[in-house]
Amino acid sequence: MTRTGTARRAAVLGKPIAHSLSPVIHTAGYAAAGLTGWSYTRIECAAAELPDLVAGLGPEWAGLSVTMPGKEAALAVADAASPVAVAVGAANTLVRRQDGSWYADNTDVGGMVDVLTEAGVTTGAAMTVLGAGGTARAALAAAARLACSSVRVVARRAEAVEGLRPVAEAVGVAVSAGAWVDARRHLAADVVVSTVPKGVADFLAGEADWHAGGVYFDALYDPWPTPLAASALGADVRVTSGLDLLLAQAVGQFEQFTGVRAPVGAMRAALKSARPD
Repeated sequence: MTRTGTARRAAVLGKPIAHSLSPVIHTAGYAAAGLTGWSYTRIECAAAELPDLVAGLGPEWAGLSVTMPGKEAALAVADAASPVAVAVGAANTLVRRQDGSWYADNTDVGGMVDVLTEAGVTTGAAMTVLGAGGTARAALAAAARLACSSVRVVARRAEAVEGLRPVAEAVGVAVSAGAWVDARRHLAADVVVSTVPKGVADFLAGEADWHAGGVYFDALYDPWPTPLAASALGADVRVTSGLDLLLAQAVGQFEQFTGVRAPVGAMRAALKSARPD
């Protein structure tokens, strides 16, 4: 259903949130799609504040994008949720339904699948995931959709990897653990997904054992390229960044919020203009 001309609101929630580029992407999409009267803003919101904030929103609100640290709280506050959000245990999307209830989804997963597929990842690829946090959960679900032949999680804490096993079971992938001290040799997989914070994997750049022709996705995008991404580029590895995922997951949100096909070209151009590097 097209809502052109209807006054509707959406926003991205998180803490901190001032850096978010989501308003750039969504606002450009509204303009290109002719959705006059639509607006998209940032709202500073901690996880504990999210239930009260959502409860106080009026009927003009069409949807919410949720970033850290509120993704688990977003799932908990929803009246219903998609199977992937339930399996991953987190939602980055809250959609207001016509009856006023909230529906939770996780477009990070579909977005990651789109990004990796566009980069050349095919069925049966072997995947290594660096890190075991929230983005690693989405990576496991993406691995399931891509029918990866194997998934190895390499993290600094073995107990963090164990914490991912319920997610792996829910999405239907078998996960093996790799020691962080051996991270270098695990980079030779067909596809490597890095979900670790800025600086954590930099030490691997000088000793990475890459698979030429493989794919490296780094969830970071500031600064860019990361040392590990630069290393991959120099080893004939196809590299994608967190900006690619930011756009891909926003496309899914845009279409759920508005009910119209996302003008991806305009949204990509706006993001590139905001972050030309």
